[in-house]
Amino acid sequence: QVQLVESGGGLVQTGGSLRLSCVASGRTFSSYVIGWFRQTPGKEREFVAAISWSGQSTGYADSVKGRFTFSRDNAKNTVYLQMNSLKPEDTAEYYCAAASTWYTTSPGSYRYWGQGTQVTVSS
Repeated sequence: QVQLVESGGGLVQTGGSLRLSCVASGRTFSSYVIGWFRQTPGKEREFVAAISWSGQSTGYADSVKGRFTFSRDNAKNTVYLQMNSLKPEDTAEYYCAAASTWYTTSPGSYRYWGQGTQVTVSS
């Protein structure tokens, strides 16, 4: 089992940057693909990015490609989502999640989830 804890959310102005972190418990962190999703009230959870077990492969939603960078440090059981050039439409609760398969953008494919961290981008 993996427990995930996100941090790094907050309030930022349009064009600003934030770095989200997700720390995992357990010794099998490197066995999981990690994804970031986001959700706003009344909408379905939306795929943002994913990173492979070693970190060599990444995938991004078109809406964040070129602005967000996903990385991982397996020695620290941590992944990072660097978010630059933020827009008001990036405002959401952001969740990290763990899956066993690559490459999937479906929330249903992710077995473990964190509690979320709020990102708010003001215009």
